[in-house]
Parts: sequence; structure tokens; C-alpha cells
Amino acid sequence: MHAKDILIDAYTRIQEEVHAAVEGLSLDDLHRRPGPDANSVAWLVWHLTRVQDDHVAGAFDLDQVWLTQDWEKRFGLDLKPRDIGYGHTSAQVAKVRVDSADLLTGYYDAVHAQSLEALRGLTAADLDRVVDENWDPPVTLGVRLVSVLSDDYEHVGQAVYLRGLYQSA
Repeated sequence: MHAKDILIDAYTRIQEEVHAAVEGLSLDDLHRRPGPDANSVAWLVWHLTRVQDDHVAGAFDLDQVWLTQDWEKRFGLDLKPRDIGYGHTSAQVAKVRVDSADLLTGYYDAVHAQSLEALRGLTAADLDRVVDENWDPPVTLGVRLVSVLSDDYEHVGQAVYLRGLYQSA
């Protein structure tokens, strides 16, 4: 098994969990926050998707799906176009509201498709390519891809937990 196959499998598992986290949830449950400063399922899935879109596109010198496929307009959020949710205040989290779970999964699926296309072309040597020199040590493509996976798994796990909490109440 090649490293790219492991990465493709890992990113595909995120897609499965994103769908499991949101499908069938009411709009109230998608936007419910378990505490005044907590994140909602909608925000968590939007954020993890924005991070993947931003970071994978940047690492492969691609355009973000958010901007090129009009997802920014479809969501209609009162946020800056390149906002990925990092460091959001409680008020900014509250702005992330969607009309349906399908909007969240549709955007994730579009980002996932672009991510897989990029991953399919990987070679082992590509993973050592430096993609961000703003860190010490500089970030390689392999490190960036694993970092995105880590962030996505953390947030999708939080979303699935909230789903279970709401459905058991």
C-alpha cells in the first residue's frame, strides 16, 4: 500500500463521518449550541470543510472550491470570503447557519472530490515538498495533509458527539 492510498482512505473516512454527523438532523439540532460559547454541528462541519478546502488547495496550488464553485454564495454567510473559522468568536460561530444538512454535505463532497483528485497524483517524493515556510521547521506536504486530517477528525468527532447528545435527549 502506498502512502497516497492511506491518505485517500483517511480522507474518505472523514467524508463518511461528515454525512453520519449531519444527515437527518433538524435545523434546530444543526444550529444548537450546548453552551453559550460552544460550537454547533453546522459550524463544526463548515469549519472542518473550510480548513480542508483552504489547506489542501493551498498545498497543491489549486483554487478553493468555496470560491470557484460558488459555495460562498450558496451559504450566504456574513463572513469574509476566505474565512475558515479559525479563532471565531461566539458571535461569529452564531453566524454560521445553513438551510439544510444537504448544503453542508454538498460542500464537503465537492471539497472531498478535489482533495482526492490531488491525492491520486501524489508520489512519495511529493510528501517531502515544503508547502509553508512560515513555520520552524517549514511544513512539508506530508505534514500538512496529516495536520488537516487531525483537525478534520477532531471536529467531525465533536459533531458526531453532539448529534448523539441531541438524539438521546
